[in-house]
Amino acid sequence: MPPSIAWKLVLFVVLVVGILISACARAPRRPLPRIELRRLVLAALLLYGVGVFASLTHHPLLAGVVYVSGIAACALAAWLSRGIDPEDPPDEGGQDPPSHGPPPDGPDSLPAFDWGAFERQFRAYSRRQREVAGAGR
Repeated sequence: MPPSIAWKLVLFVVLVVGILISACARAPRRPLPRIELRRLVLAALLLYGVGVFASLTHHPLLAGVVYVSGIAACALAAWLSRGIDPEDPPDEGGQDPPSHGPPPDGPDSLPAFDWGAFERQFRAYSRRQREVAGAGR
């Protein structure tokens, strides 16, 4: 196998592994601020633009390096965007919360719904002061 093909194959494997890690790795404990994520994605798009320019000016090695950097920046942004926001509801792993009992037996048995608790929680939620989008600027 010629060295140029071997390097391309290694680069392909590294990029695929990087993308899979960004999609499957455990999310960061704290989310990155949205402005930082936007900057990271903007940097990746800028790298793509530089890669296009390098391709058009017949600099394939430079274009490849810049494209790889852009893909890595996008994979990093994707992973960082998966951070857990403290205001998000807790992830229960697809299981019922411990407060719920076993489901009722029988085809016509529907689980009881506590409408009073729902109303109390909804009123408490609606009373909270929420930051208006764009008000902090």
